[in-house]
Amino acid sequence: MASTPSIDAEVRLGTLLRRPSEAKSEVKSEDVGHAADGPKARRRLHRKSQSGNRHVTHDAQPPPHHSHASPSIYMGSFTHSPRRSRASLGVFKSPQSSAPTSPRMSMSQVYLDSLLQDLNPGLDTYGVEELRDGFFDGSFFKPPAYNHDDLMREARYSLPAALKKKHPLSSKHFLPKQWRGIKNVVRDLTTTRASIKLFKTFSAVFISYILCLVPVIREWLGPYCYIIAISALINHPGRTLGAEVDGALLTILGSATGLGWGAFALWASDATPATREGYGGVLSMFLVLFMGVIAVMRSYYIRLYQFVLPAGIAIIWACLADASEQVDWHKLYRFGVPCLCGQAIALIICSTVFPDAGARPLAVSLHDAFSVMNKTLKIPHHDPITLHRQLSWTFVQVSQAYRDLALDISVTRFRPTDVLILRNLIQGVIRSQLAIKAKHHLFDDLEVGISQLGSQEEVAIDIDRQRRPTMLRTPSVEKIIRHVADRLAEPTSDLLACMRSSLTACDAVLMTMSGYRQYLGPDSSVSSDVLGALTKIRKIMIVYDVEEENLLENSQLPAAYSSHPDIVELFLFVHPIRQAATSVERLLIKVMEMQQRRPGWKLYFPSYPLAKASQRTNAQVRHDRGGVTAGFYFRSQTQLARTMRGMANIYKPLPRHAISSDDAEEEQEMNGVDRSDTMGKYEEEEDEAMNSKSSQTSRKKRLRHRLWVVVHRLQGFEARFALKVVLVTALLSVPAWLQPSRGWWNENESWWCVVSVWIMMHPRVGGNFQDLITRAFCAALGALWGGISYGVANGNPYVMAVFAALYMIPMLYRYTQSNHPRSGIMGCMSFIVVSLSTKVNHGLPSVVQIAWTRGVAFIVGIVAGVLVNWILWPFVARHELRKALSSMMIYSSIIYRGVVAKYVYYETGEEPGKADIERSEMLEGRLREGFVRIRQLMALTQHEIRLRGPFNPLPYSALIEACERFFEYIVAVRQSSLFFHPHYMSDDEQAAESLLGFRRDAVAAVLMNLYILAGALRGDQKVPRYLPSAAAARKRLLDYMARIEMAQAQLAQDDKGERDEAMTKPKPGRRWAQIYSYSYSQSLTGCVQQLEQLQKYTKEIVGEQGFDQAAEIDEDEE
Repeated sequence: MASTPSIDAEVRLGTLLRRPSEAKSEVKSEDVGHAADGPKARRRLHRKSQSGNRHVTHDAQPPPHHSHASPSIYMGSFTHSPRRSRASLGVFKSPQSSAPTSPRMSMSQVYLDSLLQDLNPGLDTYGVEELRDGFFDGSFFKPPAYNHDDLMREARYSLPAALKKKHPLSSKHFLPKQWRGIKNVVRDLTTTRASIKLFKTFSAVFISYILCLVPVIREWLGPYCYIIAISALINHPGRTLGAEVDGALLTILGSATGLGWGAFALWASDATPATREGYGGVLSMFLVLFMGVIAVMRSYYIRLYQFVLPAGIAIIWACLADASEQVDWHKLYRFGVPCLCGQAIALIICSTVFPDAGARPLAVSLHDAFSVMNKTLKIPHHDPITLHRQLSWTFVQVSQAYRDLALDISVTRFRPTDVLILRNLIQGVIRSQLAIKAKHHLFDDLEVGISQLGSQEEVAIDIDRQRRPTMLRTPSVEKIIRHVADRLAEPTSDLLACMRSSLTACDAVLMTMSGYRQYLGPDSSVSSDVLGALTKIRKIMIVYDVEEENLLENSQLPAAYSSHPDIVELFLFVHPIRQAATSVERLLIKVMEMQQRRPGWKLYFPSYPLAKASQRTNAQVRHDRGGVTAGFYFRSQTQLARTMRGMANIYKPLPRHAISSDDAEEEQEMNGVDRSDTMGKYEEEEDEAMNSKSSQTSRKKRLRHRLWVVVHRLQGFEARFALKVVLVTALLSVPAWLQPSRGWWNENESWWCVVSVWIMMHPRVGGNFQDLITRAFCAALGALWGGISYGVANGNPYVMAVFAALYMIPMLYRYTQSNHPRSGIMGCMSFIVVSLSTKVNHGLPSVVQIAWTRGVAFIVGIVAGVLVNWILWPFVARHELRKALSSMMIYSSIIYRGVVAKYVYYETGEEPGKADIERSEMLEGRLREGFVRIRQLMALTQHEIRLRGPFNPLPYSALIEACERFFEYIVAVRQSSLFFHPHYMSDDEQAAESLLGFRRDAVAAVLMNLYILAGALRGDQKVPRYLPSAAAARKRLLDYMARIEMAQAQLAQDDKGERDEAMTKPKPGRRWAQIYSYSYSQSLTGCVQQLEQLQKYTKEIVGEQGFDQAAEIDEDEE
């Protein structure tokens, strides 16, 4: 087709496309995807109505010749469309055009026909349809019936590995699971650096414990000498040197702050006789205020965890230990000095015993990333789903490795700026690998594989691994396919092999620079010649490009690839591999640059932005504070919500009397401005509009809005956590200030119950029943073992040291390296407190009394903290999972709308640039992390007790899988649109304008389904039975596009000479445009396919609401 058709051709094309009713009026169309593109885009999508707002017509024009004769669809309103009544199907015959239909439409229609084949509403419109003034017009079908067992059987394949294991609460599998866990621990300690980490932690705590057994040192430290061991335990040396220095400073500063506020509280309680009489009220006020403030800081500024935890312990000590009307100022000394000594011991151990300054965690992350990338290039894959998830996980972990390096002081050979660039390049390689098909027949035996090409898995964006329908082939087609496969198989295989060797060389260079190659790999026999690998991959890329160019110019290939989807699939398989080679080339250049610089060991200070660093912390602190899975999930959701907020637009109507003069109306008519252009506009979210300097909102309203934002934030989880902490600590502290209970409170050191509450409570995760039992059991076991350690030999220090070593080694491993750190720290603390309290008091009044009173104090604190978290704003993983799926659907709809608006239906001169592509890749990366975190969250549902029966994760897992596939199709649409623009198929403006209504309905149907499903999940409400059919809207668009191509082909056949030659020989660059038009169309059709899966599994989760249920609700309301 010529790029600039003549005026006569435009008239004929318009005559072929125009429907009878269009002679009277033109439909005003509003493309949903242009909501955020400004007034210029909206003016293009609005057509002025000339004969009223509503029309009723009867159109007997037949559908396109390739459409299936299916019953008409009942419409909520009527508009002119290719759908016709049964009586009109045989009235006219569509002229058969010699121009074949493009594969992007023919194959998409096959898929859509499979979706629509079971829909038979039995309703006939007889061709009578109503114009709806250009607004969205949905098609509503009767939902297809499906088998629940078959649906759950398919969902079982989507379960993550953590949920394929036996249920953790099952009594039948509990003991075998514990035995396997013990064997895994032994294997880790004997084969990895886990033993070094455990040894460093144990050394610091054990040395502190031994010092308390020495009489001279014990007397110098005071009766609460065990604080030295508690201090070494909280900021243990089993971490990097930078994290240890940061933790030591924060711990000392937090302890000083807590003691300072406590000293002020003690002084205020003893300042006057009146305050001395009511000292309990004064101390409680100071305690409540301080605990509330640090609780908010603990929940919001995660980086300050090592500051607020010792600060809370210090203020509890100052206000509750040895409570009396008479202030004993020496007790501040008895806490401060042991705390400083414990931090000094831990810091010395960390810096002298197998020191790690941050290089090893980075090296491990990089090595693992290269291993996964290398494995991805070994095609075919036997488990593509697992490999896809490993790539997504690696994508997330590389970012986390850079953050951990930049957060703390480090001594490495890698500059943080180089690591940042390296992270981006590695993510670019992973992003390109995600586009490669996991399995293809290109490398099969040509004699057998090519003949069975039609039965292989689909290639174009093979996300759901579905098989495409087999298409009939002629011998000439088979010959072309074999020719393409023969020419591309060898260069593609060489390219894959070269990429694998290049990634291995990069891995070898980086591991050599880190100094851990002998421990991590690769083998010393692997070459580190990055320059040679770069030269080789460039040569192979040149050979591949020449072969591909010659193949594309081969006369044996069809001009338009019509009716040859297999050829298109072959090109769509090899081209992402070629793009991945370009990404690997960039990575090689950066690694070679780092190698040639030959950097030495250097000290680097924290370089992460302060605003972000305050809400991040290092890996060991994330582990020690507990709730890692939930913490990552909430952080990911918060970041996604903040990112998407700027992309979500709201409609702002104009004032009712915005235009009052007749002159203004006449001027609008003269300028051709439609009423829809003055109805309102789309603006950013409310907070953005209110904070804008150009906003017309008054200053009073802006102030009121900001006040509302502050008050609204007080309803967040930070204030809720602070309220729970204040409530529990205040209630448990009451016996310390009452005269009848003060004696036993001080004698039994019952203030440890308040300390255990402060340590156990978590801003997000409260703990389940299994956690409650485990933590209480560890605390009781520590108290029992501490009493036995003293009672066996009447306080012999050597025997107590042996008992401490036997108990502390497994418990410290549980605290520092297992998935249950809070039960580990409770077990360690209860043992230290009971055993050393017994030693200080020489076993008086009795070992049993000391053991059970301290043990009960710890257990009461544990139970109180967990119960409060259960009662007040509890964390329920299955509820959070449902809400997370709702959010991901909303985010997917925003991404879908943005891709359609920015990459598909954009205006001339507004093509997506480099910044737009980078922003899209950033958004896609965050959504990938969101899916990773949601799958991790789903594993927590297995640990929750549910009274209504076991939780069924199958529909949730399948829904996550379907939502992720939908997102991958959106990514494929964006990537394909960079090579293909949908306007190219029609260089005629009139034909493009006629498609607007169909495009609007196709986009709006998808968005409306996502909004409805997300709302149902968010509110736990049943899904309406009848939803607008996105498949029908998509098929209407494809049918009408086929009519346009047929019309254009008919025009081309009438023209002679150059126009005929232009139709035969595609222009340069049109080859890849035609190839990616297939991928583009298949991806949009794939979105529709996954939408059907989203509907099914959402209904499985929340149920389906029909008309009978709606009638019952109405009757109940009456």
